[in-house]
Amino acid sequence: MNTNLIATVACITVIAYLVGIVCKQLNSVPDKFIPCIVGIVGGILGVVGMYTIPDFPAQDILNAIAVGIASGLASTGANQIVKQLTQEE
Repeated sequence: MNTNLIATVACITVIAYLVGIVCKQLNSVPDKFIPCIVGIVGGILGVVGMYTIPDFPAQDILNAIAVGIASGLASTGANQIVKQLTQEE
């Protein structure tokens, strides 16, 4: 697997994760909307990545949006994994 592909997807995931953290800190954004927000941010970053990164894993806009959304939603999953593993029972 191409390491540039992994780095690209990881960058989108990290940026979406940071957006999720900011949304969590804003008390005006309900928690139920955070996955939608990070998914949308990921989709936007996927399109931006398609036009700016030469070896981006998608060559058309729909695949770029899909890669971005999946990467953005992965940030929510990563957050939940950490949260569940560190939670006291």
